[in-house]
Amino acid sequence: MTISGKIRTGAGTRRGVTLSVAGLVAAPAIVLGTGTSAQAASCTAAKGPYQIQVERNLKLPADGRQSTADCNAIRSYQVAKGITPAIGYAGPVTWRTMKTIAAQKAAGKTPNAAKKCPTNKGRIACVDLTRQLTWIQDGSKLKFGPVPVRTGRNGAETRTGSRKVYWRSINHWSTLYDVRMPYAQFFDGGQAFHSVTKSMYNNPGSAGCVNMRPADAKSYWNLLKNGDDVFVYGRKPGT
Repeated sequence: MTISGKIRTGAGTRRGVTLSVAGLVAAPAIVLGTGTSAQAASCTAAKGPYQIQVERNLKLPADGRQSTADCNAIRSYQVAKGITPAIGYAGPVTWRTMKTIAAQKAAGKTPNAAKKCPTNKGRIACVDLTRQLTWIQDGSKLKFGPVPVRTGRNGAETRTGSRKVYWRSINHWSTLYDVRMPYAQFFDGGQAFHSVTKSMYNNPGSAGCVNMRPADAKSYWNLLKNGDDVFVYGRKPGT
C-alpha cells in the first residue's frame, strides 16, 4: 500500500471479499431439509474433507458422515464465528478456524513462551500471524492480552518485521475504502491496528491491517503511543 496526500490505508475491514476461495470451491449446492425453509436453504448434505475432525471438535458422533444434526451444529458454529458461507460444510476454513482457536487458548497468559517477540525493546506490541494473536509487553512482562486479531488475507498479507507506531487517528476515515477505522494506529505504510465490528474469524481476512475487537482496540489506543515498537511474525493460516 502507498500513502499520498491523505493517507491511503491498507485497512482490514472493507468492502472487500467476504467469501474465501476455499469456501466457494468447497460449498456444494445440495441441501438437507432441516425443518424450516430458512434452515433448508442454508444447510448442505455434502460431507466435508474435515468431517471427522470437525465432528470431534464439536463433540458430535465422529462417524465421518454428514447428517442433519451435524450440518445444523456445524452451521451454528460457523454463524457464531462469522465463517462464510455458513452452510454446515466441514471444509478447510472451518477446520482451520478451530485449530487457530485451540492455539489461542493454549497460549494462555504466556503468548511469548517461545520468545519470538523481542524482549529488549521496552514497550512493544507483538503480532503472531500464525496464531492470530496480539499482545503488549514491557520487556518480558505481559501488559495486555493476548487477544485475537484478524489480519491480512491471501494476497494482502500483513507484512512481517520490526516496525514502529508512527501515526494515530482515533476516528480515522479510510479514503481508500470509504469506511471508518476507529482507534487506528499505523505502523507500516497503510497497515494499522484498528477496531472492526466483524468477528475475528470472519474469512478471508483483512486487506492488510490488524483488525481488533472494539474494546481491545481501545485498550491498545490507551497503551501505545507514537514511536512504540511493533513486531509482526509468523504466517496466517491459509495464506
